[in-house]
Amino acid sequence: MPEARTPADIEADIVRRRQDLAAALDEIAVRVHPKTIMGDVKAKAAAAVDRTAGRAYVVANRTVTDVRSQFVTEDGNLRLERVVPVAALAIAAIGGTYALSTRRKPAGRGKARRRHR
Repeated sequence: MPEARTPADIEADIVRRRQDLAAALDEIAVRVHPKTIMGDVKAKAAAAVDRTAGRAYVVANRTVTDVRSQFVTEDGNLRLERVVPVAALAIAAIGGTYALSTRRKPAGRGKARRRHR
């Protein structure tokens, strides 16, 4: 047979349950507080940015390594058969851009200039 509970035992049980309930309500209040929710959202967003930045770094690093391997041998020497044509193309592009940017418009085109005396 179960033991009979005294009024003091019942009262102590009620006090303990109230404290447990108050702790649970406090925890719920903290979880649903707007600052807590915003903090969680910010943490998730920061984690997503970190993951994306990490992936981008890996892709960029892999791409640089792949391109570098096209122009440099494993022992660190330049592959001149690939570097020279690319350098020549770059110089030609820069020269062409410079030539086009310094070219002057022929006289007689555009608005006529007036002289003030």
